[in-house]
Amino acid sequence: MSDTPNCDAELDTSGLNCPLPLLKAKMALNPMASGAVLKVVATDAGSQRDLRTFAQLAGHTLLHETAEAGVYTYWLRKA
Repeated sequence: MSDTPNCDAELDTSGLNCPLPLLKAKMALNPMASGAVLKVVATDAGSQRDLRTFAQLAGHTLLHETAEAGVYTYWLRKA
């Protein structure tokens, strides 16, 4: 999977329902340096809407996202 961005930290929120994947992603991003990339893995379909909206509102960049067999993966670059 060479087309996926490198990440500085990884967060697995599999099995958690909305809004927990978003809250955990937000908490994981807080201590990270500006420009660092967080990879988030989720199984909640609502995470697609939540993380896209969060990135837009908070000024973070959603570099890449995948959805495969009910697993949603996001790469967020911290603003």
